Amino acid sequence: MTIFNVINLAGGIALFLYGMSIMGAGLEKLAGGKLEGVLQRLTRSVPRAVLLGAVITGLIQSSAGTTVICVGLVNSGIFTLPQAIGVIMGANIGTTVTGQLIRLSDISGGGWLLTMLKPSTFSPLVAFAGAILFVFFKSPKKRNIGQIMMGFGILFTGMFTMEAAVAPLKDSPFFVQLFSSLQNPILGVLAGALVTVAIQSSSASVGILQALSTTGAITWGSAIPIILGQNIGTCSTPLIASIGASTGAKRSAIVHLYFNVIGTTVFLVAIYGLKAVGLFPFWDQVMSKGDIANFHTLFNVLVTLMFIPFTRALAWLAEKTIPERAEDAQDLSLPVLDERLFTSPAVALQQARAAVEKMGSRASTNFCKAFGQLEHYNDEVTLNIQTREDLLDKMEVSISDYLVKIGDRELTENENRQITELLKLIGEYERIGDYSINILECAQRVQDRELHFSSAAKQELELLYRAVKEILQLTAGAFSGADLAKAQQVEPLEETVDQICFAMRERHILRLKSGRCELEAGIVFLDIITNAERVSDHCSNIAGRLVGNELDVDAHARKQALHAGTNPEYNRLLEEYRQKYLELLPQMA
Repeated sequence: MTIFNVINLAGGIALFLYGMSIMGAGLEKLAGGKLEGVLQRLTRSVPRAVLLGAVITGLIQSSAGTTVICVGLVNSGIFTLPQAIGVIMGANIGTTVTGQLIRLSDISGGGWLLTMLKPSTFSPLVAFAGAILFVFFKSPKKRNIGQIMMGFGILFTGMFTMEAAVAPLKDSPFFVQLFSSLQNPILGVLAGALVTVAIQSSSASVGILQALSTTGAITWGSAIPIILGQNIGTCSTPLIASIGASTGAKRSAIVHLYFNVIGTTVFLVAIYGLKAVGLFPFWDQVMSKGDIANFHTLFNVLVTLMFIPFTRALAWLAEKTIPERAEDAQDLSLPVLDERLFTSPAVALQQARAAVEKMGSRASTNFCKAFGQLEHYNDEVTLNIQTREDLLDKMEVSISDYLVKIGDRELTENENRQITELLKLIGEYERIGDYSINILECAQRVQDRELHFSSAAKQELELLYRAVKEILQLTAGAFSGADLAKAQQVEPLEETVDQICFAMRERHILRLKSGRCELEAGIVFLDIITNAERVSDHCSNIAGRLVGNELDVDAHARKQALHAGTNPEYNRLLEEYRQKYLELLPQMA
């Protein structure tokens, strides 16, 4: 085997992986981004979850992809761990589809029909038709179908390139000896796992093994441990995806690992036990593409059937391996919104109110964590913030839908007003979450571009953070406790925050002129100020609605009256906050 064969092999692997990637991406786009919704709705029983996992994985050509979706759904609180286990088990069956497709290239015969059925004949035609759809049509649906067809053709082109590249190996004594050594089960499993980890796809790893089988050097004894190891290697992607995610998401990923490791161990013990009593006379015979595909499918089907009765045991094992964290139990789950409570709208409204309160708590947490990233950046915290923001978006939709459904019932005037106000508060909290993400993006720019703030700028940002954190706490306390006194403290503090932000901008301009501040860092500094100020504005809106409802006054008119300076209590609080925050600014170097 020459260097040119190696180059061709690398190119074949690249085409194979690329074909799988664009075919899977096209199928996902054709599904309209509804895979997560389908997974969520059709997993009420383990057998249905297994079937669904197999179908979805067969379509997107990636068990890791399906498992990563499950990790994301568990992380956001939409999926429970038992739901995820069924889908993960089914994903292992679905991933065998690629191997079964590749075995079609073993079709032999000289007739016209058999020749047309060979992938070497029809895959270029499929790719060509796909290219026409993708290039010459503007319809997204037709372009997605074209992308799928091109991916299919490219996948087989890569397969044929790999086969041609490894053909000389059949005459290599070293290659034959290498695969003979892999009949050691431990070495074979490790080899299969490592190759799959390297290319992040068990389907592709099996495809490469099928290509090597054309050399005639792949025997049953050497291939079986490799195939089993490939199933373990595919667990790496979900494990990586679960880094920084919730405890439930980590458990989903570890379940995938346990499922494959335990299944592989049981299968190895069974196979080598049967071999020891002479039930594998074909152990040293050559394994074909079809044999590899069939064994891969058989292994995953049998292991899944073996584990279906033990899903609770898998969940228990994952729970013992990764104990619950307080933050996950309290902060990263969707609130329960039970539609059975619609028969008692007052109780349903109380449940919705509790969900909005939780939404506010999460938005506040994201603001504090995002601001903390400016000083000490941490990738895991960033993932945590992004997960919470995704959850906030889902909560906005689910709580709004729930409130609208309550509104379809016969309600009192007060209950209708509560629904209207809660819908408005949901929007306010969602916007606070968005501004927190903007601050996180500022922190990422500071980290990625190695920007530095001046000492004075850092002190000012810390002062602004303390003020906005206090206004968030006041707002949360006013809403959760229906505390009118706390709600009335928000507006003078919000006015103080506005004055702090104005003063910070003025001081920033002076630093720019004197050269004490970098221009790019200065732009980020202004963005942070703007987003923090808007968080404060939304707190003012929330408190204004709470006070307005309690006193039966117009919130906007009340705010204008307060700013006119005729309210002694407002003026007292405003002066108190100025002394607490604003008057500290001149002391900062």
